[in-house]
Amino acid sequence: MKYATFSLPPDVVPRLGAVRGDRMIDTSMLALGDWRPPGSLLELIQRGPEAWKRTSELVERAAPDTGHPIANVRWHAPIPRPVKNVFCLGRNYVAHAEEAARARGQEVKIPTIPVIFTKAPTSVTGPFDDIPVDRSVTQQVDWEVELGAVIGKSARNISKADALHHVFGYTVINDLSARDLQQQHMQWFKGKSLDGFCPMGPIVVTADEFGDPQSKQLQLRVNGVVKQDASTAKMIFPVDVIIEWLSKGLTLEAGDIIATGTPEGVGMGRTPQEFLGDGDVLETEVEGIGTLRNRVKDVR
Repeated sequence: MKYATFSLPPDVVPRLGAVRGDRMIDTSMLALGDWRPPGSLLELIQRGPEAWKRTSELVERAAPDTGHPIANVRWHAPIPRPVKNVFCLGRNYVAHAEEAARARGQEVKIPTIPVIFTKAPTSVTGPFDDIPVDRSVTQQVDWEVELGAVIGKSARNISKADALHHVFGYTVINDLSARDLQQQHMQWFKGKSLDGFCPMGPIVVTADEFGDPQSKQLQLRVNGVVKQDASTAKMIFPVDVIIEWLSKGLTLEAGDIIATGTPEGVGMGRTPQEFLGDGDVLETEVEGIGTLRNRVKDVR
């Protein structure tokens, strides 16, 4: 299934939708006897596998003309306000770890365990929303295409063998970064967590439909020019290992989001370095999911 969060011009309240072809099915309009699907994707995930199954059945039974043309809806981030910070992986591709070290004049060290940080929930924004940039705060806004994994079953100390069974689905994330803030603060949280610095979506593809998360192509374009183009097969720590390590002594909960790291090609690692300016358009794509399209908008 392909789930999204959307609203309509007459009613701005976000709601759960299922994408089928060129139509957005409003799941609140579906029913199975007295049972109705949850009103949000987060609620659906938290209700567990039985709710997933019932909702899927209702969508599959819906008439072909059910719902709204996707051209008429407003898209929101699939989970507009995560319950917790978004978990993120740093330097999870060898070539990116190398370019990051060179950009900072550091010795290249390939991680031997996952490098984990987080982004604030308030950084999450929609797949087609503008990215607000306050130039009094940062002058060095950078891009990072990433595969996002959404946890479906709460647990801790998850084994690698069982890890992918805890994933509800996958989405696209752009882990935008204020590089100057990263340098000033000597850690990553502030520079990763500015408002709008986590575009996400446009959909969540359920794990059963998405298939192997280590066989997908990632690409990011700035004003139509390809900047990043790589495969998730090149991750140092694949999704199952990330979940295994992250859950050691730490409970992962249904609805938690993990950004699994970015490949080489970020602006900081280029010669000369490149950073985003007012009006630049980013297209962030993951094979099998779709493309985010966000415009940088300077604000005062």
